[in-house]
Order: sequence, then C-alpha cells, then structure tokens
Amino acid sequence: MAIKVTPIPPGYHTLTPMLTVRDVDKAIDFYKRALGADERMRLPGPDGKSIMHAELKIGDSIIMLGEEQPAMGCRGPQNLGGTPVGLYLYVEDADQAFNRAVSAGATVLMPVADMFWGDRCGQFTDPFGHKWSLATHKEDLSQEEIRQRATAFFAQMAKKPA
Repeated sequence: MAIKVTPIPPGYHTLTPMLTVRDVDKAIDFYKRALGADERMRLPGPDGKSIMHAELKIGDSIIMLGEEQPAMGCRGPQNLGGTPVGLYLYVEDADQAFNRAVSAGATVLMPVADMFWGDRCGQFTDPFGHKWSLATHKEDLSQEEIRQRATAFFAQMAKKPA
C-alpha cells in the first residue's frame, strides 16, 4: 500500500517565498543574524560550491533561497538592479527586530513608525537586494477607519514640500 502524501508538506503554508540571491551562504548568515532565521537545509549545486537550494524558517514560515544562475534565467535583485517584490514580516516588537536587522547590515528605507492601517512598521533592503517590512500589529480597525485614516494621511503628505 502506498504511503499517503499530503499536498502541502508539513510545516509549510500554501504560499512559500523563494528568493534568488547572490552568495546564498552569506544570505543565510545575514537572515540568521538579522531575522533570527533557523536553517532547515541546504543543497549544494552541481559545482559542489554554490547552494542550489536552501530553506530557512522565520517565525512560523519557511522561506526558500537559491543561488542566482543567470545562464538559467535565475537572477537576483543585485543582477536586475532592484526588486519590485517586498516581504512583509510580522514580529512581536517591530522596533527591536528592525534595529537588529539594521545592525546586521540592512539598509533603512523607511524608519519604524505607526501606520494608518494599525501596524507599527519599518522597511529595509537586505544586503542581497530584497525589500522587507517588519511590522507589529497594534490596532484592529474597520475598513472604513483605515480609509478615513488613509485619506487624512495622504492629505497631510500632499501639504509637505517635495
């Protein structure tokens, strides 16, 4: 009798980010220091030096990493000149987690602040070109409350000199 396999492996969520980076081993070290990641596994590439696939666990979520391989169409943000994708990570204390990431080498894009949608959030770019937001949820708001706060926020921003 065949062993029943679940369609979503244990420990994974239905959506799992896969990041392509230059120097996966350095990225693993950064994510451990900056975000408290736990390394689950790493699989060397055919050359025995690069890391073809690695998995980290951050909080209750798994993230996959792979070495960029431009000849195979796998390019990281540094090769592409940036990324349009952001990762939004909820943490217990956004200020503490953000400071830890910056101390580990992240570049600040937006300092931690209270946001109109009820989160306290800051944004950084990691040394490998990926954009992260670290947030702590502070308020449960209705969609109408968020809309009202957004309107007020954008009106205030429009008054600031460019």
